[in-house]
Amino acid sequence: MQYRNLGRTGLKVSALSFGASSLGSEFRQIDEAEGIRTVHLAIDLGLNFIDVSPFYGRTTAETVLGKALREISRDQYYLATKVGRYDTTSFDFSRERVTRSVDESLERLGLDHIDLIQCHDVEYGSLDQIVDETLPALRDLQQKGKVRFVGITGLPLKIFRHVIEQTGIDTILSYCRYSLNDTSLDELIPFLKDSDIGIISASPLSMGLLTRRGAPSWHPASEKIRDHCLRAVRFCEKRGHDIAKLALQFALANPEIHTTLVGTASPENLKKNADWIEEPIDEELLHQVQVLLNPIRNESWLSGKPENN
Repeated sequence: MQYRNLGRTGLKVSALSFGASSLGSEFRQIDEAEGIRTVHLAIDLGLNFIDVSPFYGRTTAETVLGKALREISRDQYYLATKVGRYDTTSFDFSRERVTRSVDESLERLGLDHIDLIQCHDVEYGSLDQIVDETLPALRDLQQKGKVRFVGITGLPLKIFRHVIEQTGIDTILSYCRYSLNDTSLDELIPFLKDSDIGIISASPLSMGLLTRRGAPSWHPASEKIRDHCLRAVRFCEKRGHDIAKLALQFALANPEIHTTLVGTASPENLKKNADWIEEPIDEELLHQVQVLLNPIRNESWLSGKPENN
């Protein structure tokens, strides 16, 4: 496993990290015991960064993760969770709510501190509130020792530049913006490097678009994006390849991205992912798939308030 420095935090994180959204049955109904085994295997495989949120499974993911972490030494992993998003349409970035949220997460996780606390999908809130109220509240918790570092997450890339230019943060988490069909995060990386911001990329499989199983019914992608991704999936299948392998290898190949989150509650899938990134990428297949996906290159979807997109 490769390890990279997460910006200026001083944390040396695994290039492949564990996204715990699956523990909340966000993509399929999972068996809790299987999910716990997957967390334990992740640590055994060298994945030392775990990302979760109270939103995933509406607190279920944090609860299941907390059970798994009871059997793991605290010095074996870095834990990231989030504040601000609690249901599909429930957002609250107020000082009072995010402060209480951190205490609730600590209780569910069974921890005395969180390594990285993140404002979750800030495009759904007021960026002025994030800068003037939410982030200062989290910095206060940092001073109290409840959290070590502070970051933000979201889909529209403009939110990151806006917040960073207004105030200091330690990390950003961008999802679905560095994958075979969308590499627009590349455009922001020089700015993030100049600010020494830790870069976390999530959903290298585009939330299921680049998988044989396909995207879940709630996926916000347009039919055009879905159709072209499905063509790429089938193209790989006809040649005896799993597009998920290609997508993961592609995502991990960029050393400027400090860690890439992959969510699964299956030990078998996690082991397969860890094995894949140790193999060389098929450059010819990569080129062919990129040509197929060119018509939707860097196309995304709206997320949050119109002014934040």
